[in-house]
Amino acid sequence: MKIIVCGAGQVGWQIARQLSLERNEVTVVDNNPVLVRRATDTLDVQGVTGFASHPHVLEAAGARDADMLIAATYSDEVNMVTCQVAHSVFNVTRKIARLREQTYLEPQYSDLFRREHMPIDVVISPEREVSKAALQRIAAPATFDIEDFLDGLGQLLGIALEDDCPVLNTPLRQLTDLFSTLRAVVVGVRRNDRIFAPEAGDQLFSGDQVYVFCDRRDVDRTLEIFGKSVAKQERVVIVGAGNVGLSVARELESRAVRVRVKVIEKSRARAEIAADALERTIVLHGDGMDADLLREAGIERADAVLALTDDDKTNILVSVRAKALGCPLAISLVNDPTLVPLMGPLNIDAYINPRATTVSSILRHVRQGRVRAIYAIGDGEAEVIEAQVLSSSPMAGKLIREIDFPEGALVGGLMQDGVMIKPTGSTRVEEGAIIVIFALAKDVAEVERLMQVAVEYF
Repeated sequence: MKIIVCGAGQVGWQIARQLSLERNEVTVVDNNPVLVRRATDTLDVQGVTGFASHPHVLEAAGARDADMLIAATYSDEVNMVTCQVAHSVFNVTRKIARLREQTYLEPQYSDLFRREHMPIDVVISPEREVSKAALQRIAAPATFDIEDFLDGLGQLLGIALEDDCPVLNTPLRQLTDLFSTLRAVVVGVRRNDRIFAPEAGDQLFSGDQVYVFCDRRDVDRTLEIFGKSVAKQERVVIVGAGNVGLSVARELESRAVRVRVKVIEKSRARAEIAADALERTIVLHGDGMDADLLREAGIERADAVLALTDDDKTNILVSVRAKALGCPLAISLVNDPTLVPLMGPLNIDAYINPRATTVSSILRHVRQGRVRAIYAIGDGEAEVIEAQVLSSSPMAGKLIREIDFPEGALVGGLMQDGVMIKPTGSTRVEEGAIIVIFALAKDVAEVERLMQVAVEYF
């Protein structure tokens, strides 16, 4: 498939990287020649320097015979105009745009993106995706990562193992014997900055970060087995009242089971906007790194702090200070993936990577066909793919142990006739079933071949 990616920043580069690894013909467009050169030097892609919204630039990028255009520049308006030009001038079949301004997404403007007005097929809102991720972290505070699959029946949990984990040094096959009724599968392990799909004889060690796919009904039990306590979040402090912080605060204060929320915002103008928009939430104007202000917000009595400003270093320092002042759980928004290894040494419990959530959302729509969901792990090192099994799939009708999965892939869950099943070697994969597979980046193409979804993009 021929795809044009407009914008070579963090999101655009990662999308181009993923799509090029899957042997698509990718062209990257950006007005910054340094970013274009970085993409062409490090990825198997073509590059064009110029403004993506200019027709002659899109023509140079091959828009006349492109199958898809992804507009992921830093400007909402450039992204919208680019999609319009791609449609009106070049008749590009499918157009995806990243839009940050929340006004465009309000219900009263829902007709804006119809084909006859602004022909954008899919709108991706990074703020909404990140807000959703933050709320998921709050729902399962003992995890550093979490994502829903199988219509909410299954969840992927990222769990950091510590010295008090009861199942350390235990082969994974033995866990199945010890907890025979537990509907959970360890599908990935990160150890010494390397992620891999474990085998049945592998053991888990303190310091490992494990990815566990489990039945939603067994989440609490799974966390307890891996040494994590389950606690409700009744008091939350949010630092940063931008689009993400405000969205999270709105959701928390609207819940039937009340969560007491306090918001700290450094910008007076933004703090006033938040105060007007929120009904039951206290908004404090000041610097979230100020220990006195954190105490005023009741940080020592809070169940969690969410550092959601637009500055990574501020979020990290706020989280560290909040923990030092007695807050048991700190969740930090971190855009720069090189800062992620600091989370453990700094005792930050969980992080949210906006790039990963946005990329996952875009890729889900790129590979729409029978793919129902995609979640990128880490810096694109692995993916969790949910897809329907076609009659033409090599998996259809076979037992899982009979399927020739690549070494870096594991089945996490299966849904047949609306019922989630914990997969074992003797589980038969029926046509029409929904399957969830963890796959290392190098094995994604082979997994898609097994699913017979690689050619069914839209």
